[in-house]
Amino acid sequence: MSLSRIDAVAEALVRARGAHVTCPAASMADLLTQADDAYAVQQQVAQALGWFGTAPPRYWKAGGPSRDAVLTHAPLPPRGVWPSPATAGDWPFHIRGIEAEIALRIGRDVDAALAATLDVDGARALVDAMTVSIEIVDSRWQEAIDAPALCKLADLQSHGALVLGEWVPFVARDWAVQACEVRIGARATVMRRGTHSLGDPAWLLPVWLRHATRNGETVAAGTVVTTGTWVGILEAGEGDLVTAEFPGIGHASVQL
Repeated sequence: MSLSRIDAVAEALVRARGAHVTCPAASMADLLTQADDAYAVQQQVAQALGWFGTAPPRYWKAGGPSRDAVLTHAPLPPRGVWPSPATAGDWPFHIRGIEAEIALRIGRDVDAALAATLDVDGARALVDAMTVSIEIVDSRWQEAIDAPALCKLADLQSHGALVLGEWVPFVARDWAVQACEVRIGARATVMRRGTHSLGDPAWLLPVWLRHATRNGETVAAGTVVTTGTWVGILEAGEGDLVTAEFPGIGHASVQL
């Protein structure tokens, strides 16, 4: 019996993860025609690899290039979420892209009924803490970040691992003046200010919460979402020490 389109892409990604290899996205691109296809692949891969068991995911990534763009979301395998300072050790990366981000923690359970009512202010009020995070971008596709958009979304939007700093209370900030500094190995420090693509990391919360509860699941209190890069994707290499600092919030680091 031939595999369905969703099954075929999911099986390719499961094989790639199991063997720590990459596979060609070009041969899969025509099998995914809409975002819901990619999200179905995410779910099948998670089930096949036993990432979450019967519990809902506790770590997510969400974001987009602008407020006018369609936001994307991915649940993150918990084994690849590490407290700072972290050491990647023998974690099987194919590439090592670095994104410096702010992660937010939800302070109460959110079901689909509540999520449907939320605007940005209402969702922001549900956040109890924030921290600096470093996402390590990776890919199971040979084309890596140049793979077709839906292939990347199916592959957890090119997620490799996530490092979380110390949690601090979530309070109102002027994100337009928030500074961000990233150091990778001996390279010059990358400095940015007010460069979050959505202007406010919390802006995505209502859309993400509706996505995460769309099939009747509940986002449990303590669930974490990382909200998009302030520095684009920076290149790092094996053995590099990576540090991200957001003055006034905190820092995180990982030895790759």
